[in-house]
Amino acid sequence: MRLYSFGAAHGRPITEFGSLYVTINGIVYVLTGDVHVGCMRLAPGGRVGAHQATTRQLFLVMSGEGWVRGPEPERTSITTGQAAFWDVGEEHESGSETGMVAFVIEGDTLDPDQFLHLIRSGETA
Repeated sequence: MRLYSFGAAHGRPITEFGSLYVTINGIVYVLTGDVHVGCMRLAPGGRVGAHQATTRQLFLVMSGEGWVRGPEPERTSITTGQAAFWDVGEEHESGSETGMVAFVIEGDTLDPDQFLHLIRSGETA
């Protein structure tokens, strides 16, 4: 599992067309192939049970806070402006005690290293 930030501090300012106080964080450059995007809402106490990713999956927290887990047994806290990424076949799970809303983008062509700021990587060799 890898954690990323897509908060304003890591965005690119937009000043074109008289824009003020705007930043943008790229998520997907070109949607090619079979890509699915969904908005997942976890109610307080909600959890997505452990399962293997069938494709690359990016979990972008838009509001609230909770936890995520990859193949390791420890849960990792996650909050608004952070994202977790799981690769094909990687076991993963997520949940929240207080509620959380996340965009989930799934597809074989996803590569968050192109756009998002890496916080830490839990990959093992």
